[in-house]
Amino acid sequence: MTESLRPAPLAGHVALVTGASSGLGLRFAKTLAGAGAKVALAARRLDRLERVAEEIESTGGIAAAFELDVTNADQIIDVVERAEKRLGLIDILVNNAGVPDAQRAHKMSIDLIDRVIDINLRAPYILSCQVARRLLIEKRPGRIINIASSAAFYYDGMGAALYSVTKAGVVRMSEALAMEWSAANINVNTIAPGAFASEMMDGMLERVGDITQTFPRKRLANPAQLDSTLLFLASDESEAVTGTCVRVDDGQGPR
Repeated sequence: MTESLRPAPLAGHVALVTGASSGLGLRFAKTLAGAGAKVALAARRLDRLERVAEEIESTGGIAAAFELDVTNADQIIDVVERAEKRLGLIDILVNNAGVPDAQRAHKMSIDLIDRVIDINLRAPYILSCQVARRLLIEKRPGRIINIASSAAFYYDGMGAALYSVTKAGVVRMSEALAMEWSAANINVNTIAPGAFASEMMDGMLERVGDITQTFPRKRLANPAQLDSTLLFLASDESEAVTGTCVRVDDGQGPR
């Protein structure tokens, strides 16, 4: 019996992923490309992005690399325009770029406070508005997926207060924008990962030691375990899902 081929679920769509040069952003970009989307890769490290784009295209996907410092509003606006000219109208946005603060609140400089807020909250808000504006003009539906953290719901007081605050802001931002754009069929949702293996997590483990022994399953989660949630929220299967936060934390955090 000949097995029927299922068409790529995201064929014909264009995705923009921030923080796509490493970690979860890299995984998200490859997952969306593997599902058939054209992917705009955005991050500061252009050389890494170009290698990722080459890898995606070597397996039959379509990708383009765009240098982006998300603390620069002009660059945020520009990257959306450049990606659209190169790949087409962006109808999937993954706001993944983020930074931990890793300091006690009272020890943070004003510059560091501004940087954490700019990267974790201001940038995804601006990007969401830029992408939504174009979808509204074209009267096209879209999917915006913001990456928060389990820290949005729980903070143990050990030195990441502002990170926790900004990630809670991302969850609320998604809820509010979902309401504003719901009538236009632009869905805005959040994924809140727990502790997943990544470059950022490696740095944290070096500073604080092996935190996995405090988790029920004694492990870091595997980035591949986020694939199904990402693809669901990016696809037509989640048409009726908006303003929702999906916690994917391997049971690590309290409820």
